[in-house]
Order: sequence, then structure tokens, then C-alpha cells
Amino acid sequence: MAGDAGGVYRLRCSLPGHQQDVRGLARGLFPDGGFVSVSRDRTARLWAPDGLNRGFTEMRCMRGHSNFVSCVCIIPPSDLYPRGLIATGGNDHNICIFTVDNTAPLYVLKGHKNAVCSLSSGKFGTLLSGSWDTTAKVWLHDRCMMTLQGHTAAIWAVKILPEQGLMLTGSADKTIKLWKAGRCERTFTGHEDCVRGLAILSEMEFLSCANDASVRRWQISGECLQVYYGHTNYIYSISVFPHCKDFVTTGEDRSLRIWKRGECAQTIRLPAQSVWCCCVLDNGDIVVGASDGFVRVFTESLERTASAEEIQAFENELSQASIDPKTGDLGDINAEDLPGKEHLKEPGTRDGQTRLIKDNGKVEAYQWSVSEGRWIKIGDVVGSSGATQQTSGKVLFEGKEYDYVFTIDVNENGPSYKLPYNITDDPWLTAYNFLQKNDLNPMFLDQVAKFITDNTKGQTPLNTNTQFSDPFTGAGRYVPGSSSGSSTVPGADPFTGAGRYVPGSASNAVAPMGGIDPYTGMGAYQSAAAKAENIYFPKKDAVTFDQANPTQILGKLKELNGTATEEQKLTEDDLIMLEKLLSATCNTSAEMPTAQQLQTLWRAVNWPEDIVFPALDILRLSVRHPTVNANFCGEKDHVQFIHLLLKFLNPKGKQANQLLALRALCNCFVNQAGQKLLMEQRDEIMTQAIEVKSGNNKNIHIALATLTLNYAVCLHKVNNIEGKAQCLSVINTVMEVVQDLEAVFRLLVALGTLISDDTNAVQLAKSLGVDSQIKKYASVSEPAKVKECCRFVLNLL
Repeated sequence: MAGDAGGVYRLRCSLPGHQQDVRGLARGLFPDGGFVSVSRDRTARLWAPDGLNRGFTEMRCMRGHSNFVSCVCIIPPSDLYPRGLIATGGNDHNICIFTVDNTAPLYVLKGHKNAVCSLSSGKFGTLLSGSWDTTAKVWLHDRCMMTLQGHTAAIWAVKILPEQGLMLTGSADKTIKLWKAGRCERTFTGHEDCVRGLAILSEMEFLSCANDASVRRWQISGECLQVYYGHTNYIYSISVFPHCKDFVTTGEDRSLRIWKRGECAQTIRLPAQSVWCCCVLDNGDIVVGASDGFVRVFTESLERTASAEEIQAFENELSQASIDPKTGDLGDINAEDLPGKEHLKEPGTRDGQTRLIKDNGKVEAYQWSVSEGRWIKIGDVVGSSGATQQTSGKVLFEGKEYDYVFTIDVNENGPSYKLPYNITDDPWLTAYNFLQKNDLNPMFLDQVAKFITDNTKGQTPLNTNTQFSDPFTGAGRYVPGSSSGSSTVPGADPFTGAGRYVPGSASNAVAPMGGIDPYTGMGAYQSAAAKAENIYFPKKDAVTFDQANPTQILGKLKELNGTATEEQKLTEDDLIMLEKLLSATCNTSAEMPTAQQLQTLWRAVNWPEDIVFPALDILRLSVRHPTVNANFCGEKDHVQFIHLLLKFLNPKGKQANQLLALRALCNCFVNQAGQKLLMEQRDEIMTQAIEVKSGNNKNIHIALATLTLNYAVCLHKVNNIEGKAQCLSVINTVMEVVQDLEAVFRLLVALGTLISDDTNAVQLAKSLGVDSQIKKYASVSEPAKVKECCRFVLNLL
């Protein structure tokens, strides 16, 4: 709970220990009531209540990063680690995983190409990370399961939602994306600047905060329900109180703000410019970390409130802080127009209200505290007329004032670049921005940062606690208010007429494969056989599309050949060659396919989209033959072959071509050359194939499910966990749209094959929510194989 209505937060304790900015906080699971903090000083620290009901004791100082530590989260307990694990992300591109008992990492996750700045944990040990490299990655234990790509700038915030398989990412590209099973389902737009934080309210709602100084409440469906304003500068962090929808935020305006029932109920200023992070403990206490290296805890509980002496010391520190009017909510200041200290005799009208007065030539800022019934000094204003620090001596660059504008020569023969810098900026992040803006190699980062520090030694702002800044803060800080295909009938087949050649019709059903096999039909399948044992998975061999009527295929080919242009038209000899090829590959002839026949087939499959389908059907049947498979899928011609089939998987293309291209891909798996090629091109093929899932064409759905199943067969053999993750994602996505139970069955077999004998794959499937998605098929009455196979899969899960 956020506490009693009308409760006021006061300082509980201030915790020194970190040597630089505290950038991340996470409520701990062990010890009870504790938390973890991470800092630019390259450490993570585990804090436990000190037993005196007021302070905290540093239990552990963990080291493992070679650069700034930017974020932290707690991985829930497991049988192997009953106290949970601690995950930290850093500017060294790595994620370190710690136990609560050791100061060195248990293991390190490598894979991101830039700083890791956000982490979130889910069920079954799943971890989601966001990075400056514009990607998010899903990890299971010590392996990367999948990479989420779609943002165009750094991903500053990530969250795993309570509903399994749903994930959120917030980015500097001003958008939030919702991901399901590794695919982007929705993009949320509305923020006018970088999204910096996310917090989960429920399975259906979440909060976001941004550099535009706003907080937004969203529905998962995409609707923005409410926008909250209160901060006057960037909002860096947001955290929700347990068991309610109240929340807290921190930002660049030196404040912690507590929001109750949709209103800013309390504002607490801190003696540091950047309040980077916050988290809420189980008892409702709020922990914040700031740019002065301190961790501070605030509480509603009178028993846990700091002593009067400690609170006075905090207020004294706050009163001595320096406030830059450009970064706060003070507006344009003219000291000559300000009243004197007598103005503080008048009470404020709301909590957090700011009032400026002039005292002995200095401009001082005060904040009204409703709970205390008095004005509390929050600092001296610098840079205002008559204040203690003037803004003269600045260098103008691109319309803004800077303390320095350096000229950087990256190499002897290249152009020079201008690098603007203020002494309140972080040299490393200024260097990072400079390299990004000018598209320069990141390897120069340390060199440029060292150049800045070497040329600004001894230059620090007067009485300011800001040591470092953020890549999106600094001289350009945001201050609100300042200038600053063709449609087809679902399920319909394009070929009509009794007795005519119709791809995907009953005559093209999967051929019986011998024995009692769930893929046969026409009474060949005996459901009673499944009662004794699992005959469904793991599937050992690829499933192919074998049956056809060669006479009808050739008849349609000849008919459409008459409509082809003179350049495209096949000769009588060509047609005879394709007839012989079809006979050879359908085992009605003992002749071997010839190179001339394959060249003729290649000409035919490059016909226009409207007439190519019978040639595609010949290709689909021919590619099962070892000679044809080796020719089209071998090293020499495989690129052209794959590009041809992917061309027909265009979602706006003709459904007949989509169907036959999918079936051809499935049949490629029957020989080694085809397996090798399709595994090498897995990413591109599966990404493209899944785009044809829309619509209600059951034959396309069955073909897509079969392609997924054949990949599952290969992946089970090689035990490729990253490939399995991708395949699980496809199963999850396709399962949502298919209605035909044969397609569902094949997806279930694919799922069972993927997770058989692989505990990592089982856990990943659970984290993607696959178990909840397939439960409905456990009660299907007919065909019985769907129910029985589903129950075997659920037993594994």
C-alpha cells in the first residue's frame, strides 16, 4: 500500500557508500526488506535493514563490470537458487548475474553491442534486457533466446508483463512496443521525447515516463488512458506501490514525486540535480538514488522516520545546493524584481510549491511543505541576475550556450568536428553522443572522453552536486513551456470447376506414410494406439506433401503456356521434358532427372505470378528427388532458389503461389542438401513465411504448420536453443490465428518435438505462455489425435 490517505513521507535514512551516481535500484527478495543499488562506480551493493528499524547496512559489495553499472533487477527464486539472483547491466555491454552470497558474478551474459541500460525478470528465470544498441534480448539462464528488433534508438526501459509471453520496451525513438513471443504486436505513440521508464499496473495496464516530463497510463490494447504532469524536467524513473495503482517518479528537476489517486500528492526535493532511480519496498518505503552518490530512503512510518538531527542535516544540505534555473521550474529570473525574506511569512497554497526570494544579493529557492506547514529552503539559484554565478563567458554553438566548444580531428586526413560541452555534463556520455551524431567509430569513446577531461580539469560548477549527466540531458535539456495485395476471399480457392486441377484440394492431401501414423487420414489413423504410448513426438523425420495428379498438373501447364508471351512460352520439347521430370520424380519412371529438364523447370517457375502455379507444383514434387534437391539446394544455385520461393511468400501475393512455395520448402527437408540450406536460411525463411498466416485458408495454415514442424525436427536433432526459441515464437504466433485442427495438430507435434528432452526449451515455452495457449485443445473430441497430443505436450510443460 502507498500508506494511509494523507500520509506524508519523511526521510528515513541517507546511505553513503557509492562513490559516483546511483543509477539503478531494485527491491530485494533476500534479505527481507532489503534492496540492491548500482552505480557508476562499477559496483552493486546489497542493503539489509539494520535491525534498529531506521537504517540499512551494506551486506555485500559486488564487482564484475569494467565500466559504469546502469541497471539492476532481481531474478525470482528457483530450486537451484532459492534466494533468487541479482542481474546488473553495464556500459561494458555485459550483464552480470550474482548470487546474494558472493561478490563475484556467477556468470556473465554477453551479446549486446553497446551499454545495457534496462533489465526486467519474468517467470521461469527469463530475463529481458534493453540496450543502447537499439535491441532488447530475451535470456534464459546463461543463453540468449531471442533478440527483439524494431526500435530505431536506444532502449531505455523494459518490462515483462504478468501475462506470459508479453513484453514491453520503451525507447529514445519516443515509442513503446509490445512484444508477444518475440514479435512486435503493437507500437504506442504519444510521448514527445525519449521514453525512460516503465511500470506495470496490472495485466491490462502500464505506466510510462519520458523526457517530455509526462507520465502516461496505457491499456495493453493501445489506448492512452491518462497523462500526468507535475515534473518540470526529464522523468527518469517510475515505480508502483504494491497492491495499488499509486506510484512514484524521479527526475532531472531534483525531485521525488509521490502520486496518489492520479494526483501529485507530495514533492520531495533532493540535494542533487539528477534523481536517477527509485523503487518501492514491500512496506511502502521509497528508495531513491541520485547523482551525488547517495541512496536515500523515505517513509510514512513515524517509527522509521529519521531523528530530528538527521532531518535537519538533510535540510541543511538541501539549502546549500545550487540550482540552475535552466534545469528546474524557476522560469526567467530577475533578482531586482524578487521580494525579500518577508515573503516567506505567507503560507503556500500546495505541497511542493516553489517560491524565490532575494536575501543579501543572493537568490534563494524555497519549497512549501504542507505536512510541516513551513517553507523549506531547497537551494541557491545560480546563473540568475544578481546571483552568485554568472552565465557570461559561454560559447555559442548551434544557438545554445556552452562552457566549451572543442574542435576534434579524428584522423589526419578527415574532417574536423565540433564538440560542445558544459562542465555539468558527463564526459563519457558527451563523447558517446558526439560519436553517434557524427557516425564515428565507437572505439574512439575513451579517447574522446579523455580529451574532454584533460582539457577541463579543475572546472566544476559552484556548489553543485551534479557530477555526471545523461546522454539526453546537459545544455540541451528539455524545459516544458520553453522554445525549445490484392484482396482474396478467406479460404477460397482460385481454381474452380469439377475435375479440374486445384492445388490444395483433397487430391493433394498428404500421402500415407505407412503404419499407424497421425499424419495419415482416410481411416488409416487409429486413435486407440495413442492410449498406450506417445506416438506423436519427438518426430524423427520431415513431413512432406507427396500426393498429386500429374495428368491434371501437366494439363493446366499446357493450357497456361498458351497464354504466355513468346519469350516465356515453352516448346513442345520443353513440355515433354517437364512431363518426363514429373514422371521421374513421382517414381512413375526409372529415368533420372537431367540438367536440361531442370533448366526448363527453372524457366517455367519464373513465369508471371498469374500463371506460374502449375510449374511451382512440379517444383514442389521434383525437389523431393535427391538429384533435383542437390541441384537447387546445393552451393551453386541455392541463393536464387531461396529468393524465388521467398518471392512467392509475399503476403499480398496469390494464395495458390503462397501455398505451393510453402509446400516446396517443406519438401526440401526430405534430403540432406535441402535440410542444410533451410537451416542456414532459417531466420529469413521463417520470418517471411509467418507473414502469410493471416486469412482463413486452411491449406496455407497446414503448410505453414508443417514447415514449422520440419524445422522442429531438425532443431531437435542439433539441439540449437536459439533456433528452438525462434521456432517456439512462430508456433505461438501461428497458433493464435489457425482454426483448422490439422494445422493445430502439426503445431502441437512441433511443440512437443522442440521441448522433448530439453528443460531449457520447456522453461522458455512456459515463459512465452505456450501452455495457457494450447490448453483449450486438450478437450477437443474429434479428431482424437489433437486432444491426445495436446495432453502429452501439457504433461511436459
